[in-house]
Amino acid sequence: MKVLENLKYTKEHEWLKVEGNTATFGITDYAQNMLGGIVYVELPDEEDELEKGENFAVIESVKAATDILAPVDGTVLEVNEDLDDEPEKMNEAPYEAWVVKIELSDVSQLDEFMDAAAYEKFCEEEA
Repeated sequence: MKVLENLKYTKEHEWLKVEGNTATFGITDYAQNMLGGIVYVELPDEEDELEKGENFAVIESVKAATDILAPVDGTVLEVNEDLDDEPEKMNEAPYEAWVVKIELSDVSQLDEFMDAAAYEKFCEEEA
């Protein structure tokens, strides 16, 4: 399982890369491994308002369809349209195949996320 040091992680196996007031969001290596071959990603629209915990995207794999919950409150700045044609990129390079970029509404919500060491421990306990 690959975990990158410079990211923040959720208990739902999502990652965020924070730069200023913008967070790039995707699923972790652990998540893509559990999902199996990803065949479709339903993306939100740019400028959609996200509320933490609300369903905003769907990932379909050969095993199941999974709702993706917003990790933070914010506005969708950009969606990774490459995933429309190549959803398997999420399996091949989960930390490069980001889903959306979000303008954060409440930066303090980032305090709830795990660093790499805490996420690795969390995954070990889940296994």
